[in-house]
Amino acid sequence: MEVEAQESFGESKSAMHTWRYRHHFTYKADQGKNIIVQCNLCLPRVNLLSTSKTSTSNLKKHLDRTHLGCEARPDAKRGRKKEEQNGEESRHLQLKKLKQEIISKCMTQAKTDDLIFNFIVEDCQSFYLLEQPGFKKLIAGLTEGLTCMSRVTLFRMVDQNFSRMREELMVKLSNIQYVCTTADVWTANNSSFFGMTCHWIDPASLERKSAALGFSRLQGRVSHDSIAGRIHDIHVAYNIESKVQTTVTDNGSPFMSVFREFAVDIQENDDDIGFYENVSGILEGEPEQDLLLFLPTVQRCASHTLEQIVTEDFWQAVSQGPMCQLHYSAMAKVYAIWSKCHHLQVGMDVAEEIGKMALVVPAVMRWNVEYNAMQKIISLSERELTELCARLEVPRLQPEEAAFLKEYVTVFHPLAFALELFQAEQKCYLGLVIPTILSLKNKLNEQKDAADYFTDVINAIVMAIDVRFQDLFASTEAKIATATTPQFRLWWMAASERDEMCTLLATEASQMDPSIITVANTSRNSSTIQSEDDFFSYGPVKPSIQIQQRGVMEEVQKYIEGKGKSLECLQDFPRVKQLFFKYNTTLPSSAPVQRLFSQKGNLVTSQRNFLTDDYFERIQLLRYNNSLCTLATQ
Repeated sequence: MEVEAQESFGESKSAMHTWRYRHHFTYKADQGKNIIVQCNLCLPRVNLLSTSKTSTSNLKKHLDRTHLGCEARPDAKRGRKKEEQNGEESRHLQLKKLKQEIISKCMTQAKTDDLIFNFIVEDCQSFYLLEQPGFKKLIAGLTEGLTCMSRVTLFRMVDQNFSRMREELMVKLSNIQYVCTTADVWTANNSSFFGMTCHWIDPASLERKSAALGFSRLQGRVSHDSIAGRIHDIHVAYNIESKVQTTVTDNGSPFMSVFREFAVDIQENDDDIGFYENVSGILEGEPEQDLLLFLPTVQRCASHTLEQIVTEDFWQAVSQGPMCQLHYSAMAKVYAIWSKCHHLQVGMDVAEEIGKMALVVPAVMRWNVEYNAMQKIISLSERELTELCARLEVPRLQPEEAAFLKEYVTVFHPLAFALELFQAEQKCYLGLVIPTILSLKNKLNEQKDAADYFTDVINAIVMAIDVRFQDLFASTEAKIATATTPQFRLWWMAASERDEMCTLLATEASQMDPSIITVANTSRNSSTIQSEDDFFSYGPVKPSIQIQQRGVMEEVQKYIEGKGKSLECLQDFPRVKQLFFKYNTTLPSSAPVQRLFSQKGNLVTSQRNFLTDDYFERIQLLRYNNSLCTLATQ
């Protein structure tokens, strides 16, 4: 319509282009400053009118005089504007109504309860949050009138989800042949808790899977028999007592008491800590109960052993060396900086202003945390470090002390890197320990020639590594675990020992269950028929022992000669793959169970929520296993 109007009134623009009644006239010709138009309402009589190009007053007078009431017929454009305005208002009301319908259909009360449940469990929120008026208003406003569930409903959902999570976890574990558990005891808020996690390798994806099995309160005195009973009870509850290869613990009390009390023919002292302890003997309970507890092989935490080397052997070597006074003076000034930054926000602000970075303050006094904080301080220039000490009002580091700390960071970087490897969870296996320890010793020895302060300390630490990890290097299990890791194979061994190791691998591989090996060998192309021989069945084949042994040795030799470093290459060696599952399911560190304790706010939540010990354990297990078993009720 707009285009037709413009063509009707010619190319020259005039007031007629925007007049609301222009549709009653037809353009005829230009006449100087005026235009000639014909009135459509006068038809069939031809009535030509003249009007100015800049005014339509003459035409409006003609309409008022001759065609009274034509204003009741406004032009289409003006009508469309009113109709569009009314249409927009009606569409807005329709959209609002549709939105309410969608929300009412999508955000059901059950779904709202699921979302609130996930929020409470995953973030360890207080159960009393459900009774707060502000939280109720928030839920009602976001869900268009739906209500916030009560605490009774929350407790019911905790019970339902915990039962379903436990059933799903037991189903997963029933299909796994080898598992590893980690155990630890943590004391906080005058309460002691026993935690246990479980770990296995997925046969299809070769990925490490983890789950929490226990987070229970220890009542009364924490003793070795109570810990042994908890380990046994959890293994039996999940029906994995025959599948657990090892239970990884730290090297401290109270687990040391368990080892000393129940280990069979173990002769050791505090200064000579072994890597493996065979406690697979029988633990006798109370005589009247006649209870027998069976524990798996227990492995000491490799990362904790390294930390003991740093905290005990390192300090002993430093205190007896010529650098004793220099070390204590330098560390005292560094601790003074950390103390000011930890207790005073102004101290942290000053550190960020001078160093242009967030200064790390080791709140948890573990050596690797302390080492990372030391790296931050040493990264400051001499001018920045002097200014930092002056503004924090702490003694300034002397040039020799700064040089001492820089060498400290450089020399012990390999040790910090080894700790980070051991504390990993997804890509860390028992087979990683021996190559890491050997590489650590080599890198420490390389630092001796360039060291000005730590030559004697390096020698002491290398000797401590040999002593504390001597059982590791003598362990057949650890050697097989390393040999079946494609990243290392036998490259870490002396050439004279490799033939013997190949024979050992072939012997172990020949003892694998033939049915398991067959499944592993065909799992890569289970849905594809390779040939006619794969389709037709000729009955069970029973090869002789010689043929089977020769096939095993050939497979081991091909594996040893391979160059691939990823775990995917194990798919071509089914027997070696089964050995990898058996010996590398074990973790070298108890870090996962420590992470279970260190989750933000979990131990504090027990006081804030006023939960019973049973419900507190259920909340923590649901939270840890959320990625493995989805929290939902629908």
